[in-house]
Parts: sequence; C-alpha cells; structure tokens
Amino acid sequence: MHDTDRPETNPSPGPIDAAGLPDAPRSGSVTINDIARIARVSKKTVSRVINESPFVKEGTRAEIKRVIAELGFTPDPQARALALGKSFLIGLVYDNPSPQYVVNIQRGILDALEGTDFQLVLRPCDRAQAGHIEQVLRFAQQHKPFGLIMPPSVSEDQELTGAIAAAGIGYVRIASVSLDGPDHMILTEDAGGAAQAARHLTALGHRRIAHIHGPLSFRSTHERRQGFEAGLAEAGLTLDPLHVAEGGYTFESGRQAAEKLLALDPRPTAIFAGNDEMATGTLVAAREAGLRIPEDISIVGYDDTPIAGRLWPGLTTVRLPIRDMGRAAARLLLDTANGARRTAHQRFSPELIVRGSSAPPART
Repeated sequence: MHDTDRPETNPSPGPIDAAGLPDAPRSGSVTINDIARIARVSKKTVSRVINESPFVKEGTRAEIKRVIAELGFTPDPQARALALGKSFLIGLVYDNPSPQYVVNIQRGILDALEGTDFQLVLRPCDRAQAGHIEQVLRFAQQHKPFGLIMPPSVSEDQELTGAIAAAGIGYVRIASVSLDGPDHMILTEDAGGAAQAARHLTALGHRRIAHIHGPLSFRSTHERRQGFEAGLAEAGLTLDPLHVAEGGYTFESGRQAAEKLLALDPRPTAIFAGNDEMATGTLVAAREAGLRIPEDISIVGYDDTPIAGRLWPGLTTVRLPIRDMGRAAARLLLDTANGARRTAHQRFSPELIVRGSSAPPART
C-alpha cells in the first residue's frame, strides 16, 4: 500500500519567494521539516523519499526531489543512521580462497552503491576456526551494518545465518542451491554450468576426462561435480574415481592435483577444474610436464575470472557473472529493507566460453 503522502492538516505554506518556493530557507539551514512544509507533505514521506523507499507515489517523489534540489538540501548520513539505528555500511562477509572471486563480488556491490550514501566494509571469515559466528556477530555489533552480503561458502552456513537473523540484521546470501526465501537469496546454477563443460569435452571426442574439485565444505564443489557427471552421462561416460582429485579453489592446490592426474598411465586427455584458479595451476603443471595445450591436454575452468582471458592459450571456462551477482545482492538488500518483496528467486545462469585451451584429443 502506498503512503497517503499528505497529512490530514498541513501548515500554511507561507509566502512564495522569487524561485517559486514558499518561504524558502537558506540552503545551509534547510531541514526535513522545511522540505515537508514546502512540498506540502508529511515529514515521514520526505524521510521515505530520502531513504529510497518504494512506497511513495511517483508524482509525490518527483515533487519532493525537486524541492530538495532547489534548496540544495543534503541529508546528513550520521543523522539518518541515528534515526535508523544502523550505519550506512554494507558488510561483505566472505570465506573464499579465490581472491578474484571476492574482488568481482566487491565490484558488483560497489556498482549498486554508486550514488548512494552507503559504503562497503569487508569482513573475512574462517569457517574452520572455532568462534567464527561470534566474531561475525561482534563485527555487526560494532559497526551496526545496514545489512550483510554473504557469498559462498559463508552463505551456506545455516548456523551463522540463523544467528544473524536472530540478531535482527538484514542479509542476502549467494549460493548454488536454494537455502532461503527470495528476499534473502541470489541463486546460481552451478550444476548446469558444469554440465556444459562436460558436453563440450565429450563433443570434442574426449573419453578420459579428469576432474579437480574444490573443498568439500563448499556446496558449489558438490553441485559442480554432480553437474559434470550428469553431462558425462549424457555421452554414456562415467567419471573414473582415479581421475578425480581434490583441490582448494587455489592456484597451488590445482597445480598439485594436476601433477597427480598427469602422472597417471594412461593420463587423461582433458581436465575440468572446479574454478579458474585451479585451472591456471593445471595449465602450469601441464607445461612443466612438457605437455602442449591443447594438443596434448585440454583444460577447462569455471567462473571466467579475468585471468582466463589473459593466459596463453586462453582458458576455456564456464562464465559465472560474479560481478552481476554482487550488484544484484546489494540491490536486493536495499530493496528488501525498503519493504519490497520478491515472490521468486533471482537466478544467474552460467555460460560456456570456448577459448584455445580445449581441442579434440590427439590421435594415438
């Protein structure tokens, strides 16, 4: 329901000045009360417009913004924060070993916050460390954030999320499976992206295909492996347990896992790594083993971080629009806090990006 936008009784607007505004005060002394009096609306309605609430009629919103612009009024962020009982900080709480993933999420959030009073603050979180929930809650108590954004794998921590919700803190989770209602979730379809990688390699003619997966504590690890196996099954293939290695979503873990896989006899002709960091480590391990890419070994990654397009040859990978996901998460957090409600999850679908690191296997 929209605000009525008009109080039952309005004070007299006073005389009209040369600018066409009733008794306009000097810009340095303008208050919300002045805006409300001149725009002939309630103080509450002015506050809603300042805080970007969707529950104001567009005509009223436009008039209030016109008055604000005419008078040169600039809301005081500290006063607004005091009124809300929260700061104008958006917290990014993360536990992700891929630095590029975190950077891309940050960039997306900052895109959404551009032109607002909100600022981004970072809070690393080690879920393997005892007391990590208390540390995050302490951070929230100290900074009183407007809300928190949680990418994987923090987003998958049900106990942490429950504690945040119990503390009355707004939040949005980014995850590969549905873990919450539409007002709190940005959903990625990791399994579908991994299936695309499998279809690509089997279509090229590969049959000995290995997989380096991420940490088992990440749901994305399981989603990507399940999707990859489903894609292989479409070609009548199964994933040989000998062709599976665990990594940690880092360059070095991918390199070490690839060394083990490339030492097999016969070695795989293609490797699908669960993210681009591990795929880059795989590429380096292959070169150190004297293999040509893609003539001797095809390599496919996941995420399409900037490094994928800077390698030689360029890395075939599954593009996950990470920056867009961060932007959407920030907008969802702000919209939900302003009373907007969603009836369906917002989803982001991966897309296979073919570059030079994959080709048909060499004939033997």
